[in-house]
Amino acid sequence: MSAITASVFEVDKNNLANTRIHHLDIRKELAENEVLLAIDKFALTANNISYCLTGDSLGYWRFFPSSDNWGRIPAMGYAEVIASNCDEVKVGERVWGFLPMASHVKILAGKVTSSGFMDISPHREGLAPVYAAFDRVSANPFYRADREDFEILLRGLFTTSWLVDDFMFDNHYFGAEQYLITSASSKTSIALAFAVRERGERKTVGITSKANLTFVNGLGCYDLVVTYDEISSLDATKASVLVDMAGSFTTLMAIHQHFNEQLCYSCKIGATHHEDLTGDGELPGVKPVFFFAPTQVQKRTRDWGRSEVMKRLGLALVHYMEFARSALTIKHLQTSAELRDVFQKVRAGQAGADVGYIVSLLPDT
Repeated sequence: MSAITASVFEVDKNNLANTRIHHLDIRKELAENEVLLAIDKFALTANNISYCLTGDSLGYWRFFPSSDNWGRIPAMGYAEVIASNCDEVKVGERVWGFLPMASHVKILAGKVTSSGFMDISPHREGLAPVYAAFDRVSANPFYRADREDFEILLRGLFTTSWLVDDFMFDNHYFGAEQYLITSASSKTSIALAFAVRERGERKTVGITSKANLTFVNGLGCYDLVVTYDEISSLDATKASVLVDMAGSFTTLMAIHQHFNEQLCYSCKIGATHHEDLTGDGELPGVKPVFFFAPTQVQKRTRDWGRSEVMKRLGLALVHYMEFARSALTIKHLQTSAELRDVFQKVRAGQAGADVGYIVSLLPDT
């Protein structure tokens, strides 16, 4: 067979409500060092929506280029090498990494080590190397087959949250005594609250919607949980750092106005409230700064070495996955119709906070 017809999920970059399944013929004849991956499964979370919203500014659309104004969304997942023209990458290897929402993808392998390899395709130039890495499952001492779904659902967002907590610790919390965490029901926010609790140095205030209040309180990883309309009830004299997962200008303004000079640092990460990203007026106090996880990874790699970073992160992730088993239910999707439906629910903030979606997109579905 000279080609495989891959199914690729794409979104209109200007209108995320518009999606399609693009059928792409991938030639099995491979150029030097090319590798063909069959994508077994990937996770769909609010993080993927954030990738769409920052696709141009942070380069996420460049990971897996498409044509015209269509974008291919990167996602965490597992894949199997089904063809390889790279001597150091063998057919049958199982790998973990950033993949498109698709059934197959072809990459250009380089910088091969015993633990993995990189996609060194020309369109990757200038992008953060951490997103181009594929880890060999056989080399991961923390791997367990029965944890795969939780790992692809949580590893990427937990890594971000773990690095946020490390960044705050590394900077002495900018003088703050507590965290304010918006979109407290989101998986990234929960992971951050868990990491902060594990470190045990600061308190956390989770800020959530009325609909998710019971769920967030039941998690037990926040010291205090309030709804968005209760922000003004918080003690404004407490020096605080804000980690904003929601991206809502209205919420940002309310927090900045309420805490004002007592807001020591304002950190933007996600955009779960993407219908309210901009607004009128200047935010009081510190200027919000977007957190870019690869920067902190690079710093800690210089400080500790890559193996130590991966060891610390791996151990922390194992603890978090065990916690998550009691809080999350996994739901598997296989058809393009299911993927389209759940993508829109996640985009609209209507997906259940206690559900994790794992997708296996079959060819020609």
